[in-house]
Amino acid sequence: MSYSVIPPYMLRNIVAHGSGPQQDYARRTLVHVQHLMAENWQKPVAPQTAAGGHVDREIYDAKNTQSLPGDLLRSEGQPETGDVAAREAWDYLGVTYDFFWQTYQRNSLDNQGLKLLGTVHYGKAYQNAFWNGQQMVFGDGDGEIFNRFTIAIDVVAHELAHGVTETEAGLIYFEQAGALNESLSDVFGSLVKQFHLKQSADKADWIIGEGLLASGINGRGLRSMAEPGTAYDDPMLGKDPQPAHMDHYIQTREDNGGVHLNSGIPNRAFYLAAKALGGYAWELAGQAWYDTVCDKSLPQDADFSTFARLTVQHGERRFNRSVAQSIEQAWKEVGVL
Repeated sequence: MSYSVIPPYMLRNIVAHGSGPQQDYARRTLVHVQHLMAENWQKPVAPQTAAGGHVDREIYDAKNTQSLPGDLLRSEGQPETGDVAAREAWDYLGVTYDFFWQTYQRNSLDNQGLKLLGTVHYGKAYQNAFWNGQQMVFGDGDGEIFNRFTIAIDVVAHELAHGVTETEAGLIYFEQAGALNESLSDVFGSLVKQFHLKQSADKADWIIGEGLLASGINGRGLRSMAEPGTAYDDPMLGKDPQPAHMDHYIQTREDNGGVHLNSGIPNRAFYLAAKALGGYAWELAGQAWYDTVCDKSLPQDADFSTFARLTVQHGERRFNRSVAQSIEQAWKEVGVL
């Protein structure tokens, strides 16, 4: 199973509304994404680092081909190469590692010191970034619709967080369990960005992929956790279709049963909980969500309400009744509990 940050419906809109070359790039990316979503990937197997707290990274250059991992550009202890995408990928892999280590004492994605691999310059004007179960892969975008995919720290962290969810919960990538899987990546992606910027919950923008949309596109990013359905509204991309409440839950066969669509509902629940609890979002709400992902009783086909009840339980177990009540109230506001 492979996870990509740009959902199929976004690429379909570009195929419908873009210029010739834009349609071509989007169509090729879409075909590739559908192929990725159908593939079975193994759990990552990689050398383990000696000790927690020390990230181990390698960045590769695909040189606009689709062969992975590509040519090694940089590994730990080596200077940077002057390639901006390689530098961003390097830095953001490091920040994501530091976030999980410093906030949750987690040693890399698998908690065993997994080496973090990233490949930049994948394909020609490739309109996506993805985690394939082994490594991160970044396209350069076309510069007209999407900028380079290393530009947004939360996109990098979003994809890496799939590795955490895969290792701990193995949530099936379909319907509500799949939407939870996507939402967890948005949650941790946003938390990594807030951690990096030292932002409290009330100062964060809660936008996923800020800076990713090129200058001519009318939008702030790919998704809004605070207000799902408001991230973009553009003739090329259409209007952000995410629902913010269970009343508007989307039944669809597309996108593995709407995993990138309905993730807006748990995303908003997290935002509401974090905002109500105040301070740094990773400390209270984030910890309850992290504890839930690591809870062995969480079924692989968990629906929203099962997940929600566990976050409430963990909020109380880890902190107190008041934290649990704020979390419960957030899920009630989006119609899940």
